[in-house]
Amino acid sequence: MFFFNPTYLMYMLPAFILMGLTSWYVKSAYNKWSRVQASSRLTGQQAAQRLMNAGNLYGVQIQSTAGNLTDHYDPRNKTLFLSQGVANVASVASVAIAAHELGHAMQDAEEYFPLRFRSALVPIVNIGSNLGWILIMIGLFLRFTEIAWLGVIVFAGGAVFALATLPVEFDASARAKQLLVQTGIIQTDEERRGVNAVLNAAALTYVAGLVTAILQLLYYVTLVSGGGRRRG
Repeated sequence: MFFFNPTYLMYMLPAFILMGLTSWYVKSAYNKWSRVQASSRLTGQQAAQRLMNAGNLYGVQIQSTAGNLTDHYDPRNKTLFLSQGVANVASVASVAIAAHELGHAMQDAEEYFPLRFRSALVPIVNIGSNLGWILIMIGLFLRFTEIAWLGVIVFAGGAVFALATLPVEFDASARAKQLLVQTGIIQTDEERRGVNAVLNAAALTYVAGLVTAILQLLYYVTLVSGGGRRRG
């Protein structure tokens, strides 16, 4: 299968290494600061509830979800899902993650444009991630580079989505840092360092995701360009 060849590895091996390093960094930061108790002694769920009350954010539910670091906000049902390690633990990492996800709920309530734009891309990306490489394969197999290039364009939606994700995530983290200080949930310089470490590590995963999407897109561009030259 043409995906697994030296050219593919040349493009994607740096991405695999970057993703591995960022994943390790996130887990390392989380493990370190999940052992440091927040001076407010609030769990992630309690911190989220306090922030909702302080921000007059109504209609948002908080539910537990299985897994580790599976926390997320679902704008479709206005629900903040917190993993048990975040919801039920009073640690610096827990309140940082809960506040970040609550930042997304605030974006949703304010109809924050980057969030709305990213949400609009979801169905396009879901279709494009499957349809794109199929069109590329068909185009190369039948030697119709026009079809293959259409596949590249469709597949490029993933890179656009990864790019659109950055301002959404950075803004949610900025909101979280500010809200945690303003409400007194974190109070010491050590806690601020911990919140910054956890949220900055998480932000790097989205940067790594963008790099990966771009490198994969470049691989397909190289593949189709080579196919077009062979056809000629």
